[in-house]
Amino acid sequence: MSARDLDAAGIAEPGLRVAYERCRRLNAAHGRTYYLATQLLPPAKRPHVHALYGFARYADELVDDLGGADPEGLLGWSEDFLADLLRGDSDDPVSRAAIHTAQTWALPTEHFEAFFTSMRMDLTVTGYPTYAALEHYMYGSAAVIGLLMVPILEPLDDAAASHARRLGEAFQLSNFIRDVGEDLRRGRVYLPAEDLARFGVTREDLGPDHGSGVSASVRALIAFEIARTRALYREAARGTELLHPTSRDCVRTATRLYAGILDQVERADYDVLSRRVRVPNRTRLLVAVPALLRARRARS
Repeated sequence: MSARDLDAAGIAEPGLRVAYERCRRLNAAHGRTYYLATQLLPPAKRPHVHALYGFARYADELVDDLGGADPEGLLGWSEDFLADLLRGDSDDPVSRAAIHTAQTWALPTEHFEAFFTSMRMDLTVTGYPTYAALEHYMYGSAAVIGLLMVPILEPLDDAAASHARRLGEAFQLSNFIRDVGEDLRRGRVYLPAEDLARFGVTREDLGPDHGSGVSASVRALIAFEIARTRALYREAARGTELLHPTSRDCVRTATRLYAGILDQVERADYDVLSRRVRVPNRTRLLVAVPALLRARRARS
């Protein structure tokens, strides 16, 4: 993170600057789309977005690292975080930056509590019977991240919060669709069981022994999930104009790039079992460069 960003955000204490830099590195290493979009915000806002991403990513690593998930670590860290949030500081660098951001923007404690509730579900829950059950999980794992972001993006209308919630869900569903094969290797299926039944798909059909190619029933299932996710993106898009002008290009860019995952799944003929699609770097540049120019004009 540039010293300019930290200076603009009024973050002067050396230890706190180190904490924010730790979060920025987590964002840069693991969230290329989010990181790119964050650069379109005014410098004073960027460290706080990095802090929230670092907070969420660190918890996710404790749950989902295929090489060594640490469920006990998640439970201990979540308890420590909530206690530190109450007292207003932490010795853990990721927690310290996130707590400082929470104080700066008066972020509700219940959003952090809901996030940890969903993270703990990942330790024991391996599937969701209905979309309503999945929505309950996504509220804590994705929707509240959108809600935590809203104050930083400076809403012009209270209705922006409901659209941010839908955007968080759309981002996560895009991940679920892209990562069907990878998630199953962790023992989880995030596509609702009622949807699998609707298209005659079993968990075994999503596994590594699914045979040659992706079956017509699996393709129909994934196409259905893509249509649902695009409907959420359309609903969320109505909230972009409800944000401060200097925040809009960040959100639009993240939305276009994340929605691009769905395009790539379609181009791969819905094969999300044996490969992990990616949005090409050329597409990222074609979206990000014009957005950067618009964002600079908005700030000026």
